[in-house]
Amino acid sequence: MKLIPITMVVIGIVALAGCSLDDSESSDVGAGSLADRGKLESVELTVGGKEFTEQLVLCEISAQALESAGASVGRNCGMSGTNSVRSALESGDIDLYWEYTGTGWLSHLGESKTIADPTELFQRLNEKDAAKNGITWLKPSPANNIYSVAVASETAEELGISTMSEYAALANSDPGEASFCGAAEFLSRDDGWPGVEEAYGFKLPDSNVSELAYGALYNSVDKGSPCKFGEVFSTDGRIPALGLTVLQDDKQFFGVYNPAVSIRTQTLEKYPEIEKVLAPVAQRLDDATLQKLNAQVDVDGKTPEQVSKDWLTQQGFVS
Repeated sequence: MKLIPITMVVIGIVALAGCSLDDSESSDVGAGSLADRGKLESVELTVGGKEFTEQLVLCEISAQALESAGASVGRNCGMSGTNSVRSALESGDIDLYWEYTGTGWLSHLGESKTIADPTELFQRLNEKDAAKNGITWLKPSPANNIYSVAVASETAEELGISTMSEYAALANSDPGEASFCGAAEFLSRDDGWPGVEEAYGFKLPDSNVSELAYGALYNSVDKGSPCKFGEVFSTDGRIPALGLTVLQDDKQFFGVYNPAVSIRTQTLEKYPEIEKVLAPVAQRLDDATLQKLNAQVDVDGKTPEQVSKDWLTQQGFVS
């Protein structure tokens, strides 16, 4: 079992403190290549995001990118829950935030059937959300941050489990050995735990399922207490840092979850340069990049603001 410095215990608190609600302070980034793609002087925008690490980083990346092109950007990073952020977008409390295409399709539009092809999913999602809710989706990044189930590698080897079907068989035969931890949202979403149980044909007793804060899941799975298996995001940097094994989704239940900027259509129509500025950023965000950025926060103890600025600068996007 690999150990992570004790500073990780407070990383979530530090990250949230560094990206607080209604924080409109500039990050002091200078113009880089993004500024050549669009001019946003005198434009006032508010970006939002959810409370977990990747969202804190993406929120800050988009804010700094827009600031480098001249915009004045307020931040509502670290909002609690997917529905809260989406409601803020629809009401105009924020102008844009990074959401995941699968979440948009299944949760926000209420569709029940997943779409495996990422291009088709994006096109149908964008068309329907714009027509129904006045929300436009910018072209997604190549990353696919899907829900996954992970286990400590030594436990996976001991139990002989590498796929979700094998896990389902264990859950049916020995529920105690299949104990599971998940965050509240995953445990209640149709594309989360209830859907997993239905798709793979098992029902784990409530006594073997623990609800934890998302930040506590990874160490809990690594230690095997209070659960041996748990919810993870595939681009989380703690997976390689802790040496966890991600179970193969052999029935392909978890669909496509490409991160993309969702923005109020009227905002984009008023300031079309936003899309030009953010497009190169999205193109560079693949799985490996997001996992590295997330690890710099969760493992190395850096703030989302510094991680974002360093990456944008390294890419030549800002100075």
